[in-house]
Amino acid sequence: MLELLIPGRPPLRLANLVLDYNGTLAADGRLVPGVGERLAALAQKVDVHVITADTFGMAAVETSSLPVSLQIIGTGDQAAAKLSLVESLGPDYVCAVGNGANDRLMLERAALGICVLGTEGAATRTLVASDIVVKNPVDALDLLLHPGRLAATVRV
Repeated sequence: MLELLIPGRPPLRLANLVLDYNGTLAADGRLVPGVGERLAALAQKVDVHVITADTFGMAAVETSSLPVSLQIIGTGDQAAAKLSLVESLGPDYVCAVGNGANDRLMLERAALGICVLGTEGAATRTLVASDIVVKNPVDALDLLLHPGRLAATVRV
């Protein structure tokens, strides 16, 4: 469990990290450098779930050596599938990270939603639904590894 104490807010007790893959953790199907090491470090504190439509068909290979659970979803209602995962884990104990339109609902519902701009940019409604916006996935994961940075951004 990762406990985050943020001034002006109740403590966040995160047991799960739910991450979109393409556009969030990966560019053109490949993990962004530095992401794997950070996911491994976070997996010592929380359960890490990667959920993706796997646009480039590389998510399984790219995450195979990492301590993450990978869920590949179909082309149906991807937003609902991502939201369903967050709901099944107990949204009060989830940090969700994404960038696309199909990530908006999970970021909105999670206890902490982080939007990654990355090389693909971010859907405007997803950006607005998040608690915090970062420029890349390394920064998003570092917020959880170094929670003082997070506290400085989202304190009330």
